[in-house]
Amino acid sequence: MTDKPPSITFRLDPRSGVAPYRQLVEQVRDALASGLLRGGDQLPSLRDVVTQITINPNTVHRAYRELEYLGVAEGRAGLGTFITSNPSGVFDASERDSLERKLRDTIIEARHFGMSEEQILDLISAAFRHDRDVRA
Repeated sequence: MTDKPPSITFRLDPRSGVAPYRQLVEQVRDALASGLLRGGDQLPSLRDVVTQITINPNTVHRAYRELEYLGVAEGRAGLGTFITSNPSGVFDASERDSLERKLRDTIIEARHFGMSEEQILDLISAAFRHDRDVRA
């Protein structure tokens, strides 16, 4: 275990409409993409996060489990949670651009079929629900 302080400080935006656990997951992914976190870095302990941002421990645990599921982090018994040496689930700017282009193409295709913005958003929400159900 290292004496070095964690490289990330979490924060929550209660007005964002994004679930708190998801905010933590995205902050870790953003920190990886920006280079603030790297493989081998330790995430703050559950207790430290709970104290830092006044959050339910189960929420932090859920976020860390999600990071493990994504291949971004791994729990080490008695040591804590660490960023994996080759984190998956993190993408660079060119990969993000590629995904954005694919989404735009899908939106154009949906418009071609006569779908309204609301119908397209419903379709995206349904895809998210399906993904969430598959992961559960």
